[in-house]
This record gives sequence, structure tokens and C-alpha cells, in this order.
Amino acid sequence: MSKPSPAALGRPVLCLVTGRSGSAEALVARAAGAARAGVDLIQLREPGLDGRRLLALTRDLAAAVLGTGARLVVNDRLDVALAGRAAGVHLRGDSYGAAEVRRLAPAGFLVGRSVHSEADAVRAEADGGCDYLIFGTVFESPGKPPGHPVAGLDALRRVCARVRLPVLAIGGMSVAAAAAVRDAGAAGIAGIGLFQEDRDVAETVNALRSAMAGGRREVR
Repeated sequence: MSKPSPAALGRPVLCLVTGRSGSAEALVARAAGAARAGVDLIQLREPGLDGRRLLALTRDLAAAVLGTGARLVVNDRLDVALAGRAAGVHLRGDSYGAAEVRRLAPAGFLVGRSVHSEADAVRAEADGGCDYLIFGTVFESPGKPPGHPVAGLDALRRVCARVRLPVLAIGGMSVAAAAAVRDAGAAGIAGIGLFQEDRDVAETVNALRSAMAGGRREVR
């Protein structure tokens, strides 16, 4: 089975990761707005939901982004992704293998994996089956507890240099950091707080694309 190329993912890849703080309806509306604004991936990550509610939310999100360029991937639940008509699944670092997903999923199904080290990334690529990786936590993030380890730009740079798969950076992402993340070799960025409800999503998307397409900058 052929895999989508990095170009097919829209490079730079912008990924909204959900972290519901309100109603399911608000989450769907926010994700739909992000899809219309040009976000490439929406990762449905709602570990607090049981299977029935997660499936219902997946179906609502899949319908909401239909006709946009965005692809919906469900965090670690292949069964829900398939039943909910999502475009793919995003695997945790300690989850089952991507090759197993390929045996069960239809052609064109998107498979990503979270990695937290250079060794993780190399292993994920060698195992086969993945279309992209998400690496982090790169910077300090309000979504992580105090003292949570951060990898930094140097680690991101090493990971991107070791694998051919597109690598998305996550953790403390911002418009100000976007160019430096790009310069480290990342194919894109993923975030929760980056696409918060109180921000203009279209403005954020445009600013991120501009920053990642512009000249070299350093994070300050």
C-alpha cells in the first residue's frame, strides 16, 4: 500500500489536537472552524470519553470537516476511527504497531505515532506503516505539569535528521516559535492551546503558515 507523501499532508502540516474544556458541540464547532481555516489534521484526543461517546463525537467531527482539506484522526482507537469514518488513527508511543493497523485499515488510511526520543522515531520508521510522527514535548507547555521534561530544539533537530517521515513538533508551540521549529527540520506543528477557543483560528493558521514559510528566526 502506498503512503501519503509529506506534500499530501500539506507541508507545513498544522494539527489541532483536541482537549475538550467545554461541550461536545463546542468542540465540533471549533474543529469545523479550524478545518475551514486550513488546518490539515484534527487529532481527536479525548481519553475521558467511553467508547460510545467517543464514537458519537468521531462521527460528528467527521461530518463537520467533510469537504474541507482537513483529515480527522482518532487517538489510539482504531475501532472507533474505522466505525466513525475518520481518515486515520494516531497511535500512542506505547501502542500497537502501525503495520497491524495497515492490515486492518482501508487504502489511504492515515497512521501517525507519538514519539518522545530519537530512538523512538527511528524505531517507528523502521517498523513501517506510519505516515507521520509527532515529537515532543519540545517546549514548556501549560498543558503539562510543572517539571515535565522538555526536549528542546536540538532534540527535535536530531529526530528530524534521523528519519524520512514528516515530523510534527508538539509542546509549547506558538507563532513565535514556528520558524525555529521549521528550521530544526519539522514538517509542521501540533497543539492544543495553539488553537484555543478565544483565538481567531483563521488568523492563527495564516500567521503560522507565514512564519513557517518566511526567513530564519530564533525563539526568544
